[in-house]
Amino acid sequence: MGLILLEALGALLLLVLIVWWTMFAGRKGGEPPAREDGGVPTAAPTKKSEEKSP
Repeated sequence: MGLILLEALGALLLLVLIVWWTMFAGRKGGEPPAREDGGVPTAAPTKKSEEKSP
């Protein structure tokens, strides 16, 4: 009985560590700042030279 409880405690501890790691191990600088117009920030801004001209 004690061995089952010890194994359950170990599994619970592993679950808590995995959840903690995924919650708090993010980007070093945090999330990128929000835009002033309320939109979602893009990953990389587009350059004018990359756009096709007619």
